Amino acid sequence: MKSHTSHLTFNVPARMDFVNITPQVEEELRKSGIEEGLCLVNAMHITASVFINDDEPGLHHDYKRWLEELAPFDASPERYHHNRTGEDNADAHHKRQIMGREVVVAVTQGRLDFGPWEQVFYGEFDGRRPKRVLVKIIGT
Repeated sequence: MKSHTSHLTFNVPARMDFVNITPQVEEELRKSGIEEGLCLVNAMHITASVFINDDEPGLHHDYKRWLEELAPFDASPERYHHNRTGEDNADAHHKRQIMGREVVVAVTQGRLDFGPWEQVFYGEFDGRRPKRVLVKIIGT
């Protein structure tokens, strides 16, 4: 069994946005030389997410609107107790919880084994600073 680990860094200029990171993950798989196994992609920050879905702008717009309805940005300490600690990103923690922290994709014949339209996305909910994503690939 082989293992390959890398850390990708993203610095999203917007407070909330989605970045298709499939090409970077595919490059790490290529570097690993692994033909059969599993690929874990994990957001290493508690205000960021990794998820799989379609790379369709209307869907991304809908996600942003839906997330903002569920956990609206409000820097004041009135809405969120977390912001009473001096933070202003309680909404980002909630959004990350909804969208998830990681994905696992099967590796088959040296390729990410996706269903139709599936892509890997980095979701940023408290941007404007560098954050890491772990890519860990294991297999043969």
